[in-house]
Amino acid sequence: MTTLDDVLAIQKTSNILYPPTIVTPSTESKVETDTSSGTLSIGLYNSTTSNTVYAYITGLAINNNSALFLLESDGQTAYYPTNPSANGSALSANCAIALGAPGTTVNVTIPFIAGGRIWFCVGSTLTFLLNPSTSGPGLVEPSVSNTSDPNYNLSWDFCEFTYNSSQLYTNISYVDFVCLPISLTLTSTTGSTQHVSGMASDGLNTVCSNLIAQNASDGAGWDQLVITSNGSNLRALSPSNGIVFNPNLFSTYWTSYIDAVWAQYVSAPITVDTQTSWGTFTAYTSNDRTSLAFTNLGSFTKPSASDIFGANSGAFAPQATNTAQLLNIGARLDAAFNRSTLLIDADQPDNEVVSTYYQNSITNHYARIVHAANLDGRGYCFPYDDVGPDGGADQSGFVSDGTPANLLVTVGGGNAFARREVQQPTGKAMKRSLSWEDDVKALVTVEEDTDRDLEKGLHPKLLNENASSSEAKRFKLPAIVERFVGPQLAKLQASPFYMQRVARLIALISQLLLSILSLSIRTIVSRVFIVVFFLLFYFLGLLPHGTNGETQRRVLESMAAASGNGTTLV
Repeated sequence: MTTLDDVLAIQKTSNILYPPTIVTPSTESKVETDTSSGTLSIGLYNSTTSNTVYAYITGLAINNNSALFLLESDGQTAYYPTNPSANGSALSANCAIALGAPGTTVNVTIPFIAGGRIWFCVGSTLTFLLNPSTSGPGLVEPSVSNTSDPNYNLSWDFCEFTYNSSQLYTNISYVDFVCLPISLTLTSTTGSTQHVSGMASDGLNTVCSNLIAQNASDGAGWDQLVITSNGSNLRALSPSNGIVFNPNLFSTYWTSYIDAVWAQYVSAPITVDTQTSWGTFTAYTSNDRTSLAFTNLGSFTKPSASDIFGANSGAFAPQATNTAQLLNIGARLDAAFNRSTLLIDADQPDNEVVSTYYQNSITNHYARIVHAANLDGRGYCFPYDDVGPDGGADQSGFVSDGTPANLLVTVGGGNAFARREVQQPTGKAMKRSLSWEDDVKALVTVEEDTDRDLEKGLHPKLLNENASSSEAKRFKLPAIVERFVGPQLAKLQASPFYMQRVARLIALISQLLLSILSLSIRTIVSRVFIVVFFLLFYFLGLLPHGTNGETQRRVLESMAAASGNGTTLV
């Protein structure tokens, strides 16, 4: 018997998405109890240099008993596969959504979905297969750790999402590997936007070259994470998937760091804030020096490299007692191990600072390198990369909104950019009828809410995006003009060209005008006085006033005396 949480965990470890046998509310997705049928418009933008790019959308349909869902090639029709008779059965519908030429956008529509993924493949279609199960067909997804997978030598990637009546949550994931650059722009019904930049078009090459350079520095085996095909970089594996190919990879990498951590907390405690009603817990190294013991709760043994990189085995696997609390604490300890901050911060994660992440020579250099390759430094690089102090800067590369209007997912990195997030005043608005073209406001951005539920180290729950009060104050065209010009203007504002070029030019002109208008009356009067003074001085110097310029000298002397501050006029 499996719940929704169980099958999503299986998806992450086995690359097979099964429907749950028990349909109940989940920590990751709220299951609908009514017959509402919310839908969401998603724009898929081809920012590669290829004319052959395909997208796929998969997940579990919340309003259809969490049945396996795929979107057909038209981007509108839901496909619910039937239970096959044998493993590895083919799909009976075409689910490859062609994106068209570079610079084009294909709009698709999805229902409420849990465990959702948006897949992209450049140069070819992907192969998805079906396995039978007692709860319905299971989707065999592409794998980067199985060399016999038909998709292994293809260039593909995905982002993850959950969409239900409470929220849309989506993030770019590097937990398994790095391949294609993907960026996200989420627009709410209030008109505010959130943006995750992703990598530039050469991001994969940057990651691969830096992994090779890191291995040249420490010889730990980081170069084994680079996978090539026909002499070109195909993908960069995460350390967990690197260990799948070579079980001895990083086997002793963490030993000295773990020993130092255990030694540090023999006499001084480490405190972990669960960021929930459970509060904080304190631990010391056990008397036998084998574990980190939390009083009256449980303990953590020394983790292996697989435990640290994968966060779901050994020291960080579920325990028999106090399971939820220990999973919560384990998530925070694991994040601190990957970021190598346990020796500099005994108060986790409250005192964590992004600038101190990955500074130890022994750290998750894959995560360090991948974060650095993203234009805004954000992206899910290990299973608990969403852990952070309350109010801290997001590292996981997510966007989320309780009233989403539309989502733009861009693949290729050809027009990737880092948007400066600005905190806007809060407000409220409710509307759900706008299309992507009508509602993208490229210049109105908000800083993502970081009020997250990390009780089990899972994805964030509802994050409500509030309207900007400046929306109501901005200039509006007259109604009759808006009626004819509005639709064309909205389409222009929705285009990547507008977001990348025109919007910046308008912002520059607006700033210049504001700078001019911001001059005070006193400043203007002083500037006018200076001009008049020099004109007067100039004409006095030209007019004849007696012999030897006597009248000129008297005028100038009287003006200097009148200033009263000893000013000398030259």
